[in-house]
Amino acid sequence: MAGHITPCFWFASEAEAAARHYVGIFDDAALGHVSRYGADMPVAEGTVLFAQFTLRGQPYMALNTGRPIAFNEGISLSVDCATQAEIDHHWDALLADGGAPVQCGWLTDRFGVSWQIVPRMMDEWMRTGTAGQVARLMAAMMDMVKLDIAALQRAFEGE
Repeated sequence: MAGHITPCFWFASEAEAAARHYVGIFDDAALGHVSRYGADMPVAEGTVLFAQFTLRGQPYMALNTGRPIAFNEGISLSVDCATQAEIDHHWDALLADGGAPVQCGWLTDRFGVSWQIVPRMMDEWMRTGTAGQVARLMAAMMDMVKLDIAALQRAFEGE
């Protein structure tokens, strides 16, 4: 029987704060088990070792190692959003307290994790659109930072 594939985020000391932050953003999210370092371990006793959490049913783990390892945009978490209000909510919450917008719906949160906040219909547009529709869609997206569903729809439709 196959098990889960669980992404693990490696932090110096922010594992629990990150897990709690992410769980607070998403509706279908929960903080799971939080484990702590014990005596005679490489990080101070009582410090969070790992925090398990789920976002939209996907399990994750956040691990404190005691030494900083930088995240980069080579991997990101993509959040599909049904409405502009959902895009706005996730965008603002993930940028809170030190995140940075990038381009084309991408941002980096305050912990350095890269996210893509995209309209749910983007996949359908990309799969079903003509070459011209997809080209207009991509051109519009390249000019945006936070994605605007209505503007993307107009570009796709050639308006």
